[in-house]
Amino acid sequence: MLSTEFERLSLPLADAFTISRGTQEVAENVVVRITDGGGMTGVGAAAPVGHYGETPETVEAVLPDLLAVVESVGDAHATERIERELRGVVEGNPAARAAVEIALHDLAAKRLGVPLYRQWGLDPERVPKTSFTIGLDATERMREKTRKAIEDGYDVLKVKLGTDRDEEIVAAVREAAPDASIRVDANEAWTPREAVRMTERLDAYDVEFVEQPVPASDPDGLKFVYERSALPIAADESCVTLPDVPAIADRTDIVNLKLMKTGGLTEAKRMVHAARAHGLEVMLGCMIETNAAIAAACHLAPLVDYADLDGALLLDDDEYEGVPIDGSEIRLAGVDRAGTGARRT
Repeated sequence: MLSTEFERLSLPLADAFTISRGTQEVAENVVVRITDGGGMTGVGAAAPVGHYGETPETVEAVLPDLLAVVESVGDAHATERIERELRGVVEGNPAARAAVEIALHDLAAKRLGVPLYRQWGLDPERVPKTSFTIGLDATERMREKTRKAIEDGYDVLKVKLGTDRDEEIVAAVREAAPDASIRVDANEAWTPREAVRMTERLDAYDVEFVEQPVPASDPDGLKFVYERSALPIAADESCVTLPDVPAIADRTDIVNLKLMKTGGLTEAKRMVHAARAHGLEVMLGCMIETNAAIAAACHLAPLVDYADLDGALLLDDDEYEGVPIDGSEIRLAGVDRAGTGARRT
C-alpha cells in the first residue's frame, strides 16, 4: 500500500538568473512524497518551465491523477509499469511525471537499503564534474561572478550568451578564469550564420562547446551550424523526447538531457542509450531545482559525459539537501544514504 502527497515550494534564487529569453528570481517547484505501509518515504520534485508548456499550476492540476496511478498499483518496485501508466494519464507534463517517478525510485531504493546508483549498478567514480552557470548580466558583473565561482571551487563554467556583446562577455570570463573549462549556451538566440561566426570567434577563447546556438524550430539551421562550426555543438531545446535523438543525430555532437524534459529517470536512461547508439555524447542538465530533484539526476550521472547539475546551487536556500557537491565535484561515491540521498533539512 502506498500513500501520496505533494506541496508547492517557492524558492528564491541567490541572484537573479537571466538567459536570452528572460530573467528568473524565484524557482517554483512542486515536491512529491510517496510513503509505503511501513512509513518509509520517497521524495521527488517538479521544476516546470513555461517554455515547455508547464507551469506550477499545471503540475498541481495533473498530480492528483498521476498519484492515483501510484496508489492503484501500490508497489514501489513496479517502476516501469507505473511509468507506462503515467503516460496513459497525461501525454505531456514531463516535469509532473518526473516528480512522481523520482519519488518512486527514491522509495524503491530505500526499501532495498541501497543508494540509487548501486541499485542500478553504476560506477560512482565515473561522475563528470558539474558546470556552474554564469547568467547574463552586465559584462563587469559577469566577470565578478566568474571570479567568485572560481574562488568557490567551480572550475567548469557554463556562460549564458545571446546579446550584442557575446564575445566581450566570453573574453571577460576567460580573463577571470584562465584555467577553467568554459562552455557557452545561447539558448536559441542566434541565426545560423551568426552562430557559425560566433564559433569561429569563440574558438580563440578555448571554449569547450556551444549549446543550442539556434532556435529548436529551425532544425535545418542547426545542421547548417553543425556542418560549419569551429566548435562542438550541443542540443538542448532541440532534444526533448526520445524521438528527437535520432532526428538530430546528424546535426549535433552532444545531446543535453534533463529529467524535467524526459519525464523521469526511466526515459532519461532510454535516451542515453539511444544517443550512444547514434554516436552522440551526452550531457545531463537541469532546470533551477531543489535537491529533491537534483539528487536523482546525480545518480544517473555516471552514464553521461558532461554534467550541468547546478540548479540547487543557484538557490538562496534549499529546503532539501542531496548528493554533496564540492565545487564542481559531485561526490556520489560518498553517498551512504539509501535512495537518492535527498532529505529535508
